[in-house]
Amino acid sequence: MAHEKYRQCIDACNDCAMACSHCAAACLHEDDVKMMAACIALDMDCAAICQLAAAAMARDSAHAPAICRLCAEICTACGAECAKHSHAHCQACAEACRRCAEACRQMAA
Repeated sequence: MAHEKYRQCIDACNDCAMACSHCAAACLHEDDVKMMAACIALDMDCAAICQLAAAAMARDSAHAPAICRLCAEICTACGAECAKHSHAHCQACAEACRRCAEACRQMAA
């Protein structure tokens, strides 16, 4: 089954989507929300592409490799942005993004 073949990448995508959603919500509660705008925007983009990638792999879509390549690109950008901030939620998100980007690059290779 496709979802078993891609289990590691699907799990990484789902973990990243959750971390990004949590990070975006937590950023909205920071004192200087305007300073967190780029982080929040990337978190939302990253969560969305991770969910799409996980679903594409689960159904063994012919487009899954292309989606995963884009997912890796967005995860890399999100991880880099989150890593700039010292908040625990940003640091946790950055790590989840790095793991997901690597898993997606391996899947798409």
